Amino acid sequence: MSWNVEVDENTCIGSGMCAALMPELFELEGATARALAEKIEPDETALDAADSCPAMAINVTDGSRLVGPRP
Repeated sequence: MSWNVEVDENTCIGSGMCAALMPELFELEGATARALAEKIEPDETALDAADSCPAMAINVTDGSRLVGPRP
């Protein structure tokens, strides 16, 4: 099983929270962040990054089911 990670560049404000929490998966590129991998093994830290995004710009999905950010 793998998760898909996506950063919405139109919503991202470039706070850098995701890159600070998980630099192996996220990096700032100009004024926005981007995911360095589209598919990852399930990882609690990736969910933490999605949860901590102030713009709610990170989506983590398992197929069609949204895994993060968590409610």
